[in-house]
Amino acid sequence: MSTTTTAPSVGAGGVGPPVAPKTDKVLSLYHLLDPEVLANPYPLYHRLRTEDPVHWDPFLHAWVVTRYADVIKVLHHFSADRTPTPEQLSAMGLAAMNPIAEVMVRQMLFLDPPNHTRLRALASAAFTVRRVERLRSHIQEIMDGLLDRVASNGRMDLIADFASPAPAIVTAELLGVPVADHQQLKEWSADFAEMLGNFQHNPDRFPRILRSVENMCSYFRSAMQEQRLNPRDGLVSAMMAANVDGAKLTEDEIIANLIVTMVGGQETTTNLIGNGMLTLLRNPEVMERLRADASLIPAAVEELLRYESPSQHTARLAPDDVEMGGRHIRKRQAVIAVMGAANRDPERFPEPDRLDIDRKDNRHVAFGWAAHFCFGAHLARLEGQIAFATVLRRLPSLALDTATPLRWRDNLGLRGLTALPVLFDQCQRAVNDGSKRES
Repeated sequence: MSTTTTAPSVGAGGVGPPVAPKTDKVLSLYHLLDPEVLANPYPLYHRLRTEDPVHWDPFLHAWVVTRYADVIKVLHHFSADRTPTPEQLSAMGLAAMNPIAEVMVRQMLFLDPPNHTRLRALASAAFTVRRVERLRSHIQEIMDGLLDRVASNGRMDLIADFASPAPAIVTAELLGVPVADHQQLKEWSADFAEMLGNFQHNPDRFPRILRSVENMCSYFRSAMQEQRLNPRDGLVSAMMAANVDGAKLTEDEIIANLIVTMVGGQETTTNLIGNGMLTLLRNPEVMERLRADASLIPAAVEELLRYESPSQHTARLAPDDVEMGGRHIRKRQAVIAVMGAANRDPERFPEPDRLDIDRKDNRHVAFGWAAHFCFGAHLARLEGQIAFATVLRRLPSLALDTATPLRWRDNLGLRGLTALPVLFDQCQRAVNDGSKRES
């Protein structure tokens, strides 16, 4: 079984493991395994989009689509039901992966209607915009508190000190589990995200990922048992109580979708904040505009999502024989929709490689499209807006620490940095003093 949502080897309907191309000149999405390409995948996306926009990638056993219109078509009309069942894995001699498959086959991310429709309706009854909005002032408190801890240092790792713990704490509170558990939840999420984001199967990492999945299942099962006796405000209790036209979620469905909500809520938002701050540091004139006028930040978040999408690609299966871009895609063949390429398509976004916070009609696909549009997009946007406003207001002399080379996570689908070292003025006591914060 491949370890990715874009997985063509088993998870997306292909056969056998991917095989690396023998030359750098070969056009393949597999080149994302090269650290230099991973650091800047956009030239590769440009080649794919201009040379072969509907590309059969023999190394990944999948079609790769990179134009905006084609990506929209795939996300809207192709099948998300691409995860092998435990029975299928057992027949292939991969029964050791069954505990992971038992979770994934119940997650909305990998389901088509009517199962997806039922689960989404029930989960939506628990994950409401009102519930998210109630967190707004508390998210601000969390982010201010994290900056308070490093305010006198003059430097920090913006990922480890801010972009990673903030969403982890928010997600724990949203779920209704102890905030003290947020670091453990983050570690489990990172393991699950590694499985979702990569083409290659790493047998050395599999035992850790399997253990994390089993631990997450046990954790949420225990949380449900405890909250049956002592209900708490949060998604655990809300999902248990959700009822739409007499239908309810099963215990296993609740656990599976709490896991995907937890992982998505942390990984996407951490990457949005980290990628976005790096982009602003590389575009100081834009950063100064936002610092001078915070009302521009919501539009800036949308442009940052387009420019450096936290989620770069996902896979679907062709529902029938399909003609696309002059190519014949057979029923049930895997198709990788590259959102990161679609968001830089010049046919849809003028001057796509330029950061433009004034961009009009900025309907990007960073959160997906249609029925599988990101379940937590509203929360991710809210956290991103508060994060950028808070950092820019409190750290006016923020600068990239160029002494440490940047390194991107070894996750091909979920784009983010392992660290983002920054410097700022230690004398910013008035700005950093919590008693002088703006509301």
